[in-house]
Amino acid sequence: MFLDYFALGLLIFVALVLFYGVIVIHDIPYEIAKSREHPHQDAIHYAGWVSLFTLHVLWPFLWIWATLWRKERGWGFHKLEEEQHDLHHRLEHLIDQVESLQHEIEKLKSNAPTVSSSLQNENTQTSSHPTQPNKEEQ
Repeated sequence: MFLDYFALGLLIFVALVLFYGVIVIHDIPYEIAKSREHPHQDAIHYAGWVSLFTLHVLWPFLWIWATLWRKERGWGFHKLEEEQHDLHHRLEHLIDQVESLQHEIEKLKSNAPTVSSSLQNENTQTSSHPTQPNKEEQ
């Protein structure tokens, strides 16, 4: 008779430990978010409760979501933003260089007919004058 009551008490104790254990485990991402002062800690807490009804399928994602944020660095994208800002300025500089080169090419193209006609005039003038042979060739 005593063993029946002991077994019943042990069964109730194990059930309570499992019940509270599951609740404590599902609250771990919320505790992480709270300690890191996560901006979405309420959403993580509510999603943890929803995760209880989905057999903790969401729980690993909540863990990741809670651990991504750090108060001192935020989401960690500041370095990426700085790199994008630097690349944007480099790109603007390259665009300016290309535009200046295009203007130079346009100027050269507009001056090309006058240069080529002056070269042709020089060629015709030199071909009309006979060249004198070198003394060495004589």
